[in-house]
Amino acid sequence: MTTIHALATALADAILAGDGWRRANLVDQGGLVLGVRRRWLWPVADAVLVAYPRPPTDRPRELATFLSTLDPLRAAVVSARQHQRPIIIHTRPVTPTRAVRRPWHTPVIDTVGDLAAMLDLSIEHLGWYADRRAMNRRATAHRLHHYHYRWTEGGRLIEAPKSRLRALQRRLLTEVLGPIAVHPAAHGFVPGRSAHTFAAAHTAQPVVVRIDLLAFFSHIPATRVYGLFRTAGYPEPVAHTLTGLCTTRTPSPVLRQAPTDLPHRATRLAALRTGHLPQGAPTSPALANLCAYRLDRRLTGLAHAFDITYSRYADDLAFSGDLTTRRIDDLIAAVTNIARDEGFRVHTAKTRVRSRADRQLLAGLVVNQHPATPRDEYDQLRAILHNAADTGLAVQNRTGHPDFAQYLTGRVLWVGHHHPARAAKLATLLAHALAAP
Repeated sequence: MTTIHALATALADAILAGDGWRRANLVDQGGLVLGVRRRWLWPVADAVLVAYPRPPTDRPRELATFLSTLDPLRAAVVSARQHQRPIIIHTRPVTPTRAVRRPWHTPVIDTVGDLAAMLDLSIEHLGWYADRRAMNRRATAHRLHHYHYRWTEGGRLIEAPKSRLRALQRRLLTEVLGPIAVHPAAHGFVPGRSAHTFAAAHTAQPVVVRIDLLAFFSHIPATRVYGLFRTAGYPEPVAHTLTGLCTTRTPSPVLRQAPTDLPHRATRLAALRTGHLPQGAPTSPALANLCAYRLDRRLTGLAHAFDITYSRYADDLAFSGDLTTRRIDDLIAAVTNIARDEGFRVHTAKTRVRSRADRQLLAGLVVNQHPATPRDEYDQLRAILHNAADTGLAVQNRTGHPDFAQYLTGRVLWVGHHHPARAAKLATLLAHALAAP
């Protein structure tokens, strides 16, 4: 017996495959599916034309869902069951999906076949990496998983994609996500912005408020990622496949390994159990910024209402300005409510309020006068470099870093950023350390 869903799907595909978008065309296409033009096809066609003045060539599933709600179609299926005269689908005309709008300069990808060609994959391999059969969640053998999993001491789950999927995600990051603009308030993982630009906006302020979002990546669900790709103009099948390539559902054995003292354990595991952005995938930071666009817009508006400054670096929200104790309480309450409305959750234990008399720290930088690393961090790095010049790098590599020289070079650049005196001193010490036997 043909179900309402099956009939609606067949009719949606057929009318989108037609040559025109007029009442008679839609009825004719319905007649092809049924083998005869049934009387109830006329009111169905009328309802479709009212709801969709233009053919939704990028939304066949949405159209099928709409058709399944129409009383004439539902009544026809019910009547067929009652009279034991089943509706038979005689033919299934189908046309490829097509993008109808492109708000950004993203590549045109009309069909799943186009996406497979762009990524140099077969349709079958594309389906495997997009995990259409949910193998990554259900498989017990690690070789069938697309990710490596590791719980950190801080209670974060690192979900690092295996090499082939990582390569595909890097291409999507560059070619698909790169052209989409992020909100000006977002500074993390944005070309031309950094922790220093994030912190610089809050330099020399009377009060700095830092608010942390709980499990930022895992609280961005696959449904929101799908919505972003749809907003970018990609047809439903393409958006679903792109979402599958960039999100995951954590396998149960991995969830059972979560620390028993994990803060907000039930909430965080529930988010990981459903489709979410994996922390460790190259596409996740960019997608997180894009999916948090409305959050940034609302918090920017809130900051304007308080006459203060707002910026965000990944899951760190920073506000600064002239704030009394009462206004600070009101601000934190408002931020908490907005974050909840947008699907996020504030990690209340990490909220920090600092005045000029305190050390105002944002993204590892002190902002009381100008963004700079804390003095104790500078002293520690200087001591390591000084000792390395005498003992060699290997002796000072107490954490077992695989490329300690490169690590130290990065630390020197970070600590010396916008601080010429520190930079010169550290550069000299680094040169001596690298030259040590």
